[in-house]
Amino acid sequence: MYQTIRDVDVKGKTILVRVDYNVPLDGDKITDDLRVRASLPTLEYLRAAGAEKIIVISHLGRPEGKDESLSLGIVAKALGKMLPDVAFVSEVDGKEVKEAVARLKNGGILMLENLRFYSGEKANSSDFIQSIIETTGAEIYVQDGFAVVHRAHASTDAVAKFLPVYMGLLLEKEITNLEKVANDPEKPVLLIIGGSKVEDKKPLIEKFMRSADRIVVGGKIAADGYEGKGNIYVAEDFDEDSAGAKLDVGPLSMAKIAGFITDAKTIIWNGLLGKAEDPAYATASTITAEMIGEKEDAETVICGGDTTGFVENLMKDHSNLKYSLVSTGGGAALELLAGKRLPGLEVIKKN
Repeated sequence: MYQTIRDVDVKGKTILVRVDYNVPLDGDKITDDLRVRASLPTLEYLRAAGAEKIIVISHLGRPEGKDESLSLGIVAKALGKMLPDVAFVSEVDGKEVKEAVARLKNGGILMLENLRFYSGEKANSSDFIQSIIETTGAEIYVQDGFAVVHRAHASTDAVAKFLPVYMGLLLEKEITNLEKVANDPEKPVLLIIGGSKVEDKKPLIEKFMRSADRIVVGGKIAADGYEGKGNIYVAEDFDEDSAGAKLDVGPLSMAKIAGFITDAKTIIWNGLLGKAEDPAYATASTITAEMIGEKEDAETVICGGDTTGFVENLMKDHSNLKYSLVSTGGGAALELLAGKRLPGLEVIKKN
């Protein structure tokens, strides 16, 4: 069992917290704040448990050096509307950071600049993360960025050389739910696969061919002629545009998929079933999301960026939809479900 923040006394301590604030942007506006909201339980817990100072680190986008359009100052403003006493500094170490830490009130939160502005993050540099730790005076490290734990970066791997690493509440929720459906699911098990990149899905399909009762393949993967075998059902009819492009799963296939959903006790869904950004071709994905979200007798996991975004938007207008987990991790969720090694988990303290 991994040790979590409930297993360590944080009172009076300076805590360094790795979150995942890689949010989608439209200019200087956040278009989906799911990942910010998902981090709140851990930050609120640390405050309530008496942490003296909370230093938050993350990345945003894929900058090549410093790129002001990807500054975490945008996210700090959003977090400041959700929690009191949130400050931001446009560096990750040095005098400016040290002074900002000194100014923090008891229980205050300081967000540092985008980790990926600095080459040391992706290079898994010990010197880079050590400088952040020494500048901030951090005593305990909390890993709560599930979407990055499949990377061996400075904030997921090298950090364990200098601080004890504990799991945050979001990461705990993700791992608990994903490991349950991967390793000890209640049957019947249904895996629904969509999207367009078949290479990304192959490890997941191969893993679940041994444990799933049914695997459904839709989306562009099915439209392009994916050949299923054994327990794999590939969508067989499609809604098409005027040029004959297959852009959504058709009614015959959707009726069969609906039956699989009704019977299932464990459902994992990754990948939209059609070109859902166009409302005309979002029918299959909408029906699937609603049927899964209305099931009260099943473990239901939604993963993959496009799929979780679609479901989150649907939930805004349909408060009755409930899921066991709407994952914040894209590649990390797929790799964990496929049984791959996640460096950021291996360094977390265990009982």
